Parts: sequence; structure tokens; C-alpha cells
Amino acid sequence: MNRAPQIDVALRRADDETVFREPWEAHAFAITVKLHERGLFTWAEWADALSQQIRADDASGHSDTGEHYYHHWLAALESLVAAKGAASGPELASYRQAWHRAADRTPHGQPIELTPTDFPA
Repeated sequence: MNRAPQIDVALRRADDETVFREPWEAHAFAITVKLHERGLFTWAEWADALSQQIRADDASGHSDTGEHYYHHWLAALESLVAAKGAASGPELASYRQAWHRAADRTPHGQPIELTPTDFPA
């Protein structure tokens, strides 16, 4: 099984203000930065993908005051990764489902770890 690299991201600023609401938001941010640094996409492509995701959600009638920003971020990242051929839609769906299974069995406050049993055969 391929494991995602561990990426350390500060969840608080120097003034102790929270940067991300949840650790997964920090990881999504860090993964996006790393994929950009590795040349998978330009920052302009990233900005376009994120803005398209936000506009599509707005057009569907969802009013958002910012609480869903990283949900848009993650959807845009998945879309861009699939569009660039780095992972297929089914691969991304498999990891998403595995993540949900792992999260369901993990006690609150504990790190979520994917295991081979999270991926059905």
C-alpha cells in the first residue's frame, strides 16, 4: 500500500491564532504546495481550479461564509490531480472511502491511519 508522506504544518501562527480549523485542512494545503513545487501544476492553474470549484458551489445555491473553504480546496485538488493524470477518479474515490472507514474506527483525537483493510479487494 502506498502511504502518503507525513507533512508537518503548523496549525497556529506565532500569535497563537489558529490557521486551520482541522488538521486535514493543513494537510490538504501542504499537499497542494508540494504538488505545485514538484511541477504537477502551476499556481495559476491551481487558482483557476479553486475558483471554478467555489463558483460551481455558489451557482448551485450553496451560500458559504468561508466555513467550507477547505472542502472547496480539497475538491479542487482532487479535480486537478485527476485532470493532470496523477491519479484517476476511481483511485481518488478509493482513498476517500478508505479514509472514511479509517476515520470511523479511530477514537476522537487520535491520528487516523490507513491500513490495508480500509481498501476493499
